[in-house]
Amino acid sequence: MFRPLSVFIGSRYTRAKRRNHYISFISLTSLIGLSLGVLAMILVLSVMNGFQREMSARILGMVPHATIDGVQPLDDWQALAQRLRTHPEVQAAAPLTQLEGMLSFKGSMQPIQVSGIEPQVEGDVSIVASRMVAGSLDDLRPGEFGVIIGMITARRFGLSVGDKLTLIVPEVSATPGGITPRMQRLNVVGVFKVGADLDGSLALIHRADAAQIRRWQPEQVQGVRVKLNDLYRAPQVAGQLLAQLGEGYRAEDWSHTQGSLFSAMKMEKTMIGVLLMLIVAVAAFNIIATLIMVVADKRADIAILRTLGATPRQIMAIFMVQGSLIGISGTLIGIVLGVLGALNVSELVGWLERVTGQRIFSSDVYFISTLPSELRWEDVAIVAVAALSLSFLATLYPAWRAAQTQPAEALRYE
Repeated sequence: MFRPLSVFIGSRYTRAKRRNHYISFISLTSLIGLSLGVLAMILVLSVMNGFQREMSARILGMVPHATIDGVQPLDDWQALAQRLRTHPEVQAAAPLTQLEGMLSFKGSMQPIQVSGIEPQVEGDVSIVASRMVAGSLDDLRPGEFGVIIGMITARRFGLSVGDKLTLIVPEVSATPGGITPRMQRLNVVGVFKVGADLDGSLALIHRADAAQIRRWQPEQVQGVRVKLNDLYRAPQVAGQLLAQLGEGYRAEDWSHTQGSLFSAMKMEKTMIGVLLMLIVAVAAFNIIATLIMVVADKRADIAILRTLGATPRQIMAIFMVQGSLIGISGTLIGIVLGVLGALNVSELVGWLERVTGQRIFSSDVYFISTLPSELRWEDVAIVAVAALSLSFLATLYPAWRAAQTQPAEALRYE
């Protein structure tokens, strides 16, 4: 099989056992360093993807993808929900009335966001029904002022089903003060656990009770929340729904309320990726050192090749091939190990916990008690291209130095 001269000699230099074992050691170190860098990048990026997926499923499974509120309280939310469901990207719709206030229990207080919901349809737009650890959504009945609180709130106050607490909400009044607090006694009928900050900042009541607290008619609600096929298109879909409905409505989506959190997670992933790329860069610098020493060791061979008719371009290509083979081998080994690690990291952590008898991610401390991982092939492709590019660039200077070798100077003392 015909092979170009530069490929033949470059690959043979890579396979050959060199007289200088130190050069061989540096070459092996470069390959191992590159493999470890690629492995670390794929593994860490996959774990961060897993955390982002878990947080998205938990937080965005609870908060509205988008809400369409009326400028005035809505009298017929069923008709509005029916119109919203006609949009091809809307999966489901449910009524929503939101209140901001404080929860008070035995002298302790905490801020809370209270959502007035319709228990029969809330499961269509939220995951809360599957996250109940005590009680159920059906325990919210109009007129009874039942409340479902998060696990963090329940632990903070020491509450359980059947306890009573006080909700304090601001109310605009005609008094000189302008705003006066209004207190409402609530009965704890359920506890949910999502595994996020919402466990300590969200509570659920019946929409009719929320309307009564706001001094509205029992059937009136603030707006309708929708669940979308693609939650990342929420800003565009919310704008389309608003344009479809016309005046008298306003829209809001999750990017207004939770966007900063996911932007921070995305920036964190980018910065960690850049920092891990330094490992690959160090391995690339080792390739430079390896090739420079190989060039010094092979000066006589280079000179002989030049006298036999090899051009400087061919000499340069020989050492570029040698360095590139190190880069390709290290990258492929790192990709294989990284993919295997990303696909099995959860099982590996579980095995370590069983062997050591220690919980690495305790559910009492962390929201997520396992190490999630989501392998994305676009991340693997980016890491591979970056590693191969750095490896190729690392070959240019040593190969250029080899091409500048003068046969007479190199053979003078041979």
